[in-house]
Amino acid sequence: MAGPPYPEKGCTVSAGEIAGLVAAGALALLVLLLAVPILKLGRTLDETTLAVRAAREGTGPILDNAVTTVRAVNSNLERVDGITANAASMSSNAAALTSVVAATLGGPLVKAAAFSYGVRQAVKGRREGRREVERSGSRGRRRRGGRH
Repeated sequence: MAGPPYPEKGCTVSAGEIAGLVAAGALALLVLLLAVPILKLGRTLDETTLAVRAAREGTGPILDNAVTTVRAVNSNLERVDGITANAASMSSNAAALTSVVAATLGGPLVKAAAFSYGVRQAVKGRREGRREVERSGSRGRRRRGGRH
């Protein structure tokens, strides 16, 4: 014999039942409020997935171009290394040639320059000596030792 839960007063609700209804309503409201950011986060993750996929598909050609560029740079660097080696060889050859020329011609040239300087000084000294003799009017003999 089931009847109303509270037959003596009619349909009444206890405080515990009201608290339960309020808690259930608050939980439903909380679920609805949290559902909006979660849905937006899901859309953001979908867009991020699409962007990552597009970036991954675009990196293949970029990496291929980078590999081609690096290979071209390496071949040019190999040529530059050869040029640098040739320049170093030419520099050492020029240094050796300079030392050979200095050794062969340097000594005789210095001697020739010293000799020509000595001859010029001697000629200059003789000319000045004759001028002094002509100025003084005496045409006597000159002594040895440079005295007049």
